[in-house]
Amino acid sequence: MPTTIRFLGAARTVTGSRFLIETDSARVLVECGMFQGVKELRLRNWAGFPVDPKSIDSLVISHAHLDHVGYTPAIVKQGFEGPVFATLSTKALGEVVMRDSGHIHEVDAERANRKGYTKHKPALPLYTEEDGARAAALFRTVRIAETIEVAAGIRATLHRAGHILGSASILLEFDDGTAPVYFSGDLGRPIHPIMLPPDPPPSAGTVLCESTYGDEEHIEEDGTAEIGRIIAATAEAGGSVVIPAFAVDRTEIILHSLRRLTQAGTIPELPVYLDSPMARTALGFYMTAVTEGHSEIRPEIRGHPEVFDPGNLTITESVEDSKAINFVKGPKVVISASGMATGGRVLHHLKRELPRAGSAVILVGYQAVGTRGQRLLAGEKTIRIHGEDIPVNARIASVPAFSVHADRSELLDWIASAETPPARVAVVHGEEEAALSLVSAVEDRFGWSAMAPEKDDVLVL
Repeated sequence: MPTTIRFLGAARTVTGSRFLIETDSARVLVECGMFQGVKELRLRNWAGFPVDPKSIDSLVISHAHLDHVGYTPAIVKQGFEGPVFATLSTKALGEVVMRDSGHIHEVDAERANRKGYTKHKPALPLYTEEDGARAAALFRTVRIAETIEVAAGIRATLHRAGHILGSASILLEFDDGTAPVYFSGDLGRPIHPIMLPPDPPPSAGTVLCESTYGDEEHIEEDGTAEIGRIIAATAEAGGSVVIPAFAVDRTEIILHSLRRLTQAGTIPELPVYLDSPMARTALGFYMTAVTEGHSEIRPEIRGHPEVFDPGNLTITESVEDSKAINFVKGPKVVISASGMATGGRVLHHLKRELPRAGSAVILVGYQAVGTRGQRLLAGEKTIRIHGEDIPVNARIASVPAFSVHADRSELLDWIASAETPPARVAVVHGEEEAALSLVSAVEDRFGWSAMAPEKDDVLVL
């Protein structure tokens, strides 16, 4: 049989990255992410995997965000026992993400059963925290630029992607003479304040390129000034600011910006609360990486972990610490996961602050269709949280410049930097409009063959 790639996720949608490589002798799954957003997508997480998980030889994971690693515990629960290849930082952060996700699944199921807002009797978690730990035990670490055999006749080399700590793009090469395939993973911005930019693509027959912002430009290079204006105005009005932030990387960027704003006197020195167990752990990894001068960290901040301290930071340790924020009077800033407001402690802060006209919610990243974040952005007047309809009176602001995804021009510049022109570009990890827009841009600018595969499409490599 010819070597093929089957697009099991992130095909004309921005979540659920899963790409199955099949040869005569091996099966390798690149990425194993959760679907998020509208119910139709979330239900895919509960569908049986299209091939027997026991038949998959290995997984290769680009980075530790939920939509790339978060389904791994589920596939392990279904019988996958092979190695999971990733960088050391992705292994460390991935364990935190997967265990935290499992814990949230357990808590959500317990709450749904206790309060009766479920059609399932009983509601069950997709997987548990223990399943997350079992998945983490399968990880095997790979260094950037190291080439390893991941299955019979298939070799992988990881390249820097500049998205979050440990993030990689993945080159697969084949002993049967099939042209290499290169997976961008999620690509960081060249101006990321903490991470070095992505490596250019090596020679490959097929390049899979993400398209989260395939039809958008980040108008501002840096969103620091914009959040400064929002926080200053909200504090002057006596309100509080809630920032739903992805626990890994986005939190660190926000803390870095708050430090700059406070030191410049743009905002008053407000109490800042980091309320997310996963974000707390991830911050520790970032501080260690900066302190030790990790090779992915920008040289100018190596050795300076204080860049993450805005001056009046409280990092919560317990549920009681989280609840205590409710009783803090006066303006404050609360940073909490998840970044699309799909779960986690941020929901409790949103329940409290959304009804308050003087408060503000700042959305600092991509909001997938159907998530609470996207519905807030769309101007919905009530948002359902924990079975309750919460009125939205707070100011809702979006600062997409904080996204650590490359925008349209940055994606095209990255593609243009390829060592040699690929035979084709497959545009993935973007909503349909964004993906198709980037397809047109690649064809128009380079004259290369480009496509936006749909779910379950199979491409002969």
